Amino acid sequence: MNNLTCTPEQGIFSVAAVRAVDSAAIADGISGYELMTRAARFAVQIACTEYPGAQCWQVLCGAGNNAGDGYLLARLASEQGIDVSVRYVVSPDTLRGDARSAWQAALEQGVSIAEYDGSLNADAGLLIDALLGSGLDRNVGGRFADAVNAINRHRAPCLALDIPTGLNGDSGDVMGVAVEAATTVCFVARKTGLYFLSGPDHCGDIQFSSLGIPHKHYPQPRIRHADEAAIRSALPLRHRQAHKGDYGHVLLVAGGKGMPGAARLAGEAALRTGAGRVSVATHPGNTAAIVSQRPELMCHEIAAADLAPLLNAATVIAVGPGLGTVAWSRAVFEAARAGSKPQVLDADALNLLASAADRNEQRVLTPHPGEAARLLNCSTAEVQADRCAALQALRERYAGTIILKGCASLISSGDGVPWLCPAGNPGMATAGMGDVLTGIVAGIMAQGATPDTAAVVATVVHALAGDSAARRGQRGLLASDLLHELRPWLNP
Repeated sequence: MNNLTCTPEQGIFSVAAVRAVDSAAIADGISGYELMTRAARFAVQIACTEYPGAQCWQVLCGAGNNAGDGYLLARLASEQGIDVSVRYVVSPDTLRGDARSAWQAALEQGVSIAEYDGSLNADAGLLIDALLGSGLDRNVGGRFADAVNAINRHRAPCLALDIPTGLNGDSGDVMGVAVEAATTVCFVARKTGLYFLSGPDHCGDIQFSSLGIPHKHYPQPRIRHADEAAIRSALPLRHRQAHKGDYGHVLLVAGGKGMPGAARLAGEAALRTGAGRVSVATHPGNTAAIVSQRPELMCHEIAAADLAPLLNAATVIAVGPGLGTVAWSRAVFEAARAGSKPQVLDADALNLLASAADRNEQRVLTPHPGEAARLLNCSTAEVQADRCAALQALRERYAGTIILKGCASLISSGDGVPWLCPAGNPGMATAGMGDVLTGIVAGIMAQGATPDTAAVVATVVHALAGDSAARRGQRGLLASDLLHELRPWLNP
């Protein structure tokens, strides 16, 4: 497989870094007003696409350039014949520079502009949040807080410009109160706060535009944004003379006594990902339950002493789904991890690793926050409070590649800049999802991908398949529902 690609604007940056990009673009000859116009034009385009039935828009404007974006959006929407009005929390008489020019442009267009009086237009089909931007460094209070609460109470969806008012652009903390947007239209560069802590719950669907700023103005990102575009180059077409030996052999060491389901999910996921062959080394008595559901899997009922020839025949070893922590489990885990082949560890294999830590660069670990806490000997709350720091700590202690699962899963990389996968949904918070991910990682590694590449591709494909499977609703989603959604994302 090929390496991943990430253009500079696909990065995720601190607020300070985004300001520096904006300033560099202006110094290079793109005026601030032109950037504001591009932002407003993109926001109108998204609003019309996402909310075509909204015939009446109301824009809530505050101060600074975020308000300028709102005033220009109102002008452009009015030019398109949309019934749009503006309510301001800060008098536009106090605006300066580009923001003042934007207000004057809206006035010239004849947009209805009035002071916010504590109420919103009950007939509005779309609200636009242009109150406060990404530079917020204190709690939202006074009339701004009142306007935020009014937006959140209104029946209409809200589209936030750049970032929802009240959300910290760096951390994702809610600064007192924050807009609960249905869509956030992000400009110049993605801010870290959109993806961490409360960010995902307040941003809704995130739409992004770099506003045409040249790549040269972007520094190395803090985090890379992993989406379908990022992984597409890593999934080449198969050559016509291919045979199963070209695509590797996964050995799955999984399924303790009475736990064949986890082994079956992981095994089928590896097959659906394109591995040439998949063998399952499992507890005696599990074979019938596995092969009756998926006869393409080759099952071996084993003790630890039986693993050596299976390990030698495999391209990659995946250990952990449904394995358990009893004596049999410990014995086969130790035999499997002693091998020299690339490995994927999940579930009980991670719990066993936590009690006997080692380092292995040719290994992918896939902990959820609870497992990460056990691996780091800390609390789950500590992991979740700073997921980037937890990812780095796992990488330093155990080496290899780490997938820290959860909302906005993080994946480590060899150059120290992690990837973040924004896809996925709450319906995936159910048993077996990790088993499917383990199989996908192993299946991609078996086809020749490096651990770093396999981890990113697998995480994104798994999340996108989960979103596809959730189209009929998130509640009631099963891990096995993802198995039939994988192929479209693996064959772009």
